[in-house]
Amino acid sequence: MDEIYVAQADEFENHGRKLVVHDGKEVGVFCIDKEFVAYRNECAHQGGPVCQGRLFPRVEQELAADKTETAMRYVPGTMHVVCPWHGYEYDLRTGRNAALPRLGLKKLDVFVKEGAVYVRI
Repeated sequence: MDEIYVAQADEFENHGRKLVVHDGKEVGVFCIDKEFVAYRNECAHQGGPVCQGRLFPRVEQELAADKTETAMRYVPGTMHVVCPWHGYEYDLRTGRNAALPRLGLKKLDVFVKEGAVYVRI
């Protein structure tokens, strides 16, 4: 496995990302509350560029006692990424699909060394 330099850790914004390419393999590295995670830039659905998708907190639907929808709300603390091809949504910390947890992104090892972020490909 190769250790690939991504960026200095302080170059990442919270809930920010960097994309890197090494030997034709694309990787997305994300900073979530000062922790780093990395995934292959391939959606588990049809291989779309998931790491380039929109980031937002998890959405929950509120239901009344009769099971009718009353509201939608963002839930702080759980960031998701949505694949731009077909809208498949993944938890950024785990890589698991929000609707089908058996689907997941290919997680890669990411680490910080002397203030720099690296990913193992």
